[in-house]
This record gives sequence, structure tokens and C-alpha cells, in this order.
Amino acid sequence: MTASDLSLDLERLPAPLPVWHGQVGQDGWIATARSVADAGGRVVALWGVDRRAIGGVLAACVTYAMPRGLIWLELRLDGAALAVPDLSSVFPCAGRMQRAMTDMVGINVQGCRDVRPWLDHGLWPPGARPLQCGAQAGAAPAPAPAGRLPADYPFVRVEGDGVHEIAVGPVHAGIIEPGHFRFSVVGEKVLRLEEHLGYTHKGIERRFTELAPLEGYRLASRVSGDSTVAYAWAYCMALESAWDNTPPPRANWLRALMLERERVANHLGDLGALGNDAGLAFGLAQFSRLREDWQRLSAEAFGHRLMMDAVVPGGVARDVTPAMVDCLRQQCDVIEREVHVLRAVYDEHAGLQDRFLGAGQVTPELAARLGLTGLAGRASGHAADLRCDHAWLPYDSLAVKLVTYRGGDVAARVAVRFDEVLESLRLIRAICSALPDGATRIVPQAPAGAAIGAGWVEGWRGEVLVALELADDSRILRCHCHDPSWQNWPVLEHAIIGNIVPDFPLINKSFNLSYSGHDL
Repeated sequence: MTASDLSLDLERLPAPLPVWHGQVGQDGWIATARSVADAGGRVVALWGVDRRAIGGVLAACVTYAMPRGLIWLELRLDGAALAVPDLSSVFPCAGRMQRAMTDMVGINVQGCRDVRPWLDHGLWPPGARPLQCGAQAGAAPAPAPAGRLPADYPFVRVEGDGVHEIAVGPVHAGIIEPGHFRFSVVGEKVLRLEEHLGYTHKGIERRFTELAPLEGYRLASRVSGDSTVAYAWAYCMALESAWDNTPPPRANWLRALMLERERVANHLGDLGALGNDAGLAFGLAQFSRLREDWQRLSAEAFGHRLMMDAVVPGGVARDVTPAMVDCLRQQCDVIEREVHVLRAVYDEHAGLQDRFLGAGQVTPELAARLGLTGLAGRASGHAADLRCDHAWLPYDSLAVKLVTYRGGDVAARVAVRFDEVLESLRLIRAICSALPDGATRIVPQAPAGAAIGAGWVEGWRGEVLVALELADDSRILRCHCHDPSWQNWPVLEHAIIGNIVPDFPLINKSFNLSYSGHDL
């Protein structure tokens, strides 16, 4: 199918459609975005790639989620303008992704109203583009002279009687990562919140190009520590699809087992933290205890509390014994009983519900317009979960129950977490009961020539994407890792409007977005 066909008629795409890759021109870039939006699709990720070192050109890439799969499009730029049409008018969440693309690769955006740098905080030398051909290998742009301070970020000012600003961060009092939050308030009521992130930028995407493909999974698993399984699986899925390798069935079942354990661990931690932020320290103590027991067994089963480096190209790093399978199953029974008890405590605690209900509300209409995704999206009526919509082995045989609410407030996001914990416990028991015999790993084989692959996994926070491009000599030309926090950070700015400043920590925690997964 040609690019012009794609921009005109998405219904003509072949089915089934796991991943479809194609090219478009300048007109097709924006026309396809409109067609995707009209068909109920959504943008997943947007990034740039510089292929001039291998005789190619600069290209902007975008992926769209459609009912039949993932569309990966690229717009090649061989002229002097090095610019692409603005997609944020169709998909608002693309705005910051475009700004990051400009900072990292130097691809400008035509017609975009917000052209402020996003990852470049004014400390890089003028014109530095870390992912452009010719940029110094092995590091981000050379730092500015010692003592130079970051440039002032041009926050949008709110004017009016009684309006004042509260600057929070980028350095916070606790152990959370840095991020700047600028509140415009009247009294305690928030009129506007504007975020500035990028303080944890580490040069990960550049580092990928210096690693062998079989080693890249280790870096991917460290993009965001709370999603190590999701990122490692997405990277391995991308590499295996690029090389046309298929891991053994038992390996994929074990990957799903780890992914669900990762989901439970994070939901348990968040439920405790949300109780604590609303004044119920008892909730933090109890859920922390459950999470600690959960992670200790993960370490015993898979060698690491977070299951780091357990998912590897071609399969998994270690198998589980029948005795360990029984332990994993039995722990689900214990955790489920305690979660039911704690849920009753949360639901019946008047003070807790007073803080949860109505706080940080994102209506289903606003969520759809802004592209809210993952568990936060499901709490606002957005019925999307890759384990249901595009079920891969073993989810295609597990009949995952999709959890959705329409309240869109902290209470709804808490309810999603409770329901997803219970569903993941059911899935883990089902996986343990149906775990197939056989090998747990193959030796991946690289074919001749260049290749691309994509990995798309429903992590606990939302969909994780890894887009991998390999050169003729099998080295990594580009590896783009995308966290759902890109879509959800801007929505947090809307969720706090009309609430009081003291409710921000609670609302923020109910989203619990990733700084590191956003600032590669």
C-alpha cells in the first residue's frame, strides 16, 4: 500500500496488523494524523532519527495505535528546511514529543505555537543536537562552562488581581526525581499549573547506539526502574521481531508472569502512598508490608527484587522450579485476602474518601481529547489495554478483564489499582497452572541487512513502546523508548485546575508518572 493510500483510507490496511511500517510525504504526515483521529486511533510516540552517517537522511517517525495494530510512519527530510508539519493540533500530547525531537535531532516543526526547548535547559552549547550525525559519541553535548546557570524557562504568566505564583522544585524535599511545577493561584485555589521536566536527561538514546543489539536489553530495563520488566520485554520483542526470531512459549509465559508481578508490586506501593498522602499512615504501613513480601519472593524466584535483567533476548534468564511455582501461587492467595480487607478499610474511611472523591478529576471527554492513557485513562472511561486489545502470547488465552471507571478522580484511579491488583493475582495463578514445559531461551540469530522492529507492552502505568532500527552491520542505529508518562504529564496540569494546592501531592501520586522514563 502506498503512503497516499494510507492517508486517505485507513480501512484498507491489511488485517491482522501487528505492526505496519510505511512512509508519507509532507501532506500525508498531517492527513494521516487526521484520518487516525477520525478512526478513533491515538498517537503512541513521536521521535526523530538521523541516517546521514549511513547515506540516508533525517526522518521524523510517529506510531499510531489502531484497532488492528500499530502503524509506524516516517517522513524523510531531504531538503534544507528540515521541518515537519505540526501534529499537536490533532493530537495535543504530541507537542512535547515534537519539542524533544527538535532538541535531540534538530528537526523543526512547522506551524507549532510552542517552540520552547524541552530537554535543552540552556546549558548545552548553541546548536547542539545529541542525536545528530557528527555529534560527539559517548556523551550528551559538552557542558557549558562551570558556574553557568540554566536558562530561565519562559513559563506562561497568569495575570489578575490576587494571582501569585508558587514555584515547586526542581529539587524536592523527598527522594523523588527532579521536576519543576509552577502554580498560578488565588489563595489556595489553583488557576494553572505548568510543568518543566528534563532534569534527569541522561543520554540513554545515544548510549543505545554504542551497544551491541544483544546487550541493549540491559539499558532498556533501566529506563524506568519501576517498569524494568515492561521495558526489557518491549526491547526484546523489538529485537526478536527485527531478526524474525521467536522465543519459546514457556519464555513468554514467564515474561507475562514477571510483568504481572511488576504490576502488583507497583499498585501495592501506590495504594499505600495514596493512603498516606490522604492522612492514613496505617495504609502505607500495611501496603508497604505486602509489597515487601511480594518483592522478596520475586528476588527469590527471578534473582532480583525488581526482576532486573530477567527478561533477555530470546527468552528469560532463569526458569522457575515446580516448588517455586507453588510458592508464587500460594502468595497470590495470601495477598488477595489482605487486599480485600484493606480495600474495605479504604472504602469505609470517611476521611480518606473525602480526600479522594472529586479530587483531580479528568472527565472522559477531556481524557479522550488530551490522549490520557494507561491506568489513568481507564479511570476516565478510556477502555484501552494492550493485553485485551492486541493480546499476544500468553494473554491471548488468559481472557484479561478490562478495568474501567468514568469518575476520573483520585477515587477512580485508586479503584482501578485495586481491581487490577486482583485481576493480576488471578492471571498469575492462571499462568502458574498452565505454564508450558520446554526451553526458556533460544540463541537469537541476526539476519543479513538492515532491519526494524517494535515492541509494544502494557506496563503497569500504561503502554510501553520500543522502536528499534538496526543498520546493515546489525549495530543499533536508533532505539527509541517511549513511556506513557509523555501522554499523561500534560493531563496532570489540567487535573489540578480548580483544586487546592495541598491536594496536589495526592493528585500527583494518583497518576504517579515517571520522570526517568520521560527524560531519556
